[in-house]
Amino acid sequence: MKIKISTFSSYLHESSVFLKENEDFINSIADNLSTNIEYANLDDYDCDLKLILIASGGSENYFLENINKLKEPYYLLTTGKNNSLAASLEILTYLNNHNLDGEILHGSIDYISLRIKELIKKDNKDLVVNLGIIGKPSDWLISSSPNRQKVRKLFNINLIDIDLNELITLYKTSDYYNPDLKGFDLDGLNKANKLYFAFSEIVSRYHLSGLTVRCFDLLGAIHTTGCFSLAELNAKGIIGTCEGDISALVSMWLVKKWFSESSFQANPSKIDVDNNIIEVAHCTCPFDMITSFKYDTHFESGIGVAIKGEFKTEDVTVFRLSSDLKRFYVGEGKIVTNLNDPRQCRSQIRIKMDDDISSLLKEPCGNHHIIFYGHHKAKIIKALNDLGMRD
Repeated sequence: MKIKISTFSSYLHESSVFLKENEDFINSIADNLSTNIEYANLDDYDCDLKLILIASGGSENYFLENINKLKEPYYLLTTGKNNSLAASLEILTYLNNHNLDGEILHGSIDYISLRIKELIKKDNKDLVVNLGIIGKPSDWLISSSPNRQKVRKLFNINLIDIDLNELITLYKTSDYYNPDLKGFDLDGLNKANKLYFAFSEIVSRYHLSGLTVRCFDLLGAIHTTGCFSLAELNAKGIIGTCEGDISALVSMWLVKKWFSESSFQANPSKIDVDNNIIEVAHCTCPFDMITSFKYDTHFESGIGVAIKGEFKTEDVTVFRLSSDLKRFYVGEGKIVTNLNDPRQCRSQIRIKMDDDISSLLKEPCGNHHIIFYGHHKAKIIKALNDLGMRD
């Protein structure tokens, strides 16, 4: 195991005796774990577990001044001397008041060592994932941006802001061109593939497991859309959502994490409460969810390459988190037909729901809903109820 530690203490506690006590304390833990504990800079997290030694009282303000260099969860190690525990209690109370995750490691060497082993095992089992937000959410998504600290605390997701211009620059500097592409629009297909490789470079640079993009801004900047790129990314296991919808992104990531399923982000276009039918549509869908497809232009703009996919007429689950992360919608049904309405986005399906869907017209959780194959309602309800959310 690889453990690193950073230290906070008051300038009043810098005697040789104080430093020797801290060193002996750390060495005792290292010996008990049969490993080395390396002293590191505050922002150095290249390890299995990062500890923060609160070595004395009076270090609270120093901690706050440097909190931006640290990452959740904050594991505060105390020596039991020099008001170390008192300072840690004050710091952890601050963290809790700001919805930040932390824990105090205090007690015998055996207890602290055992807790370190448990934390390493837990963190390795439930690793933090990076999801990228390329550009800001679209202006019309006024209720689709959850609190990022709460997303991290509930789901172990790190949301990373990425400048849309970085994606655009990668696209413009790429020399991708495939003269063998056939059908539809050769120039449009080359632009779409060129953008896909720009997305792939962003995924590699930021170690992303998924992303969302302010895609409508691409229409004017590079005269293409992200529809093809997101279809390809999702089929390859990298979650991709449109319009900078963070709630949809997190919802799709949970589907991938819990069920290893690709999912379709779509706009509800019609809701028939009397017959429990919902129709949804969008201009992209994962290639691995459909039996066939045709290329088309993006619906609203007539630009680029969109995907008109044919879905299997199978059982599905419909899911969406609210942006306040207090509620969620989940229902089950069956795709009864693929649609071809020229007034809607290109990929369109009609779903006959098993459940009363009137709540969507009274207490919705947002616009985009996530559709994926199979019956998964019970597991979603159990998992999210356990986190304090209600359906």
